[in-house]
Amino acid sequence: MNKMLERAIAELAKLPDADQEAYAGQLLKELEVERGWDDRFARTQDVLGEMAARGDVLPYDPSDRPAR
Repeated sequence: MNKMLERAIAELAKLPDADQEAYAGQLLKELEVERGWDDRFARTQDVLGEMAARGDVLPYDPSDRPAR
């Protein structure tokens, strides 16, 4: 565990149990959401590769963005 996480946990440990439960729930939900994004992104890589091979996608070039 790194120092910042240790410090955060030490601060959370000072809170009442109800607050600790609330923060723990938020953290676990955030971790679940991030894993979901990682999984979805990983599953799209083959599709993105196929689209690129067919020329269905263009390279990112910020210089060709429409003017506002």
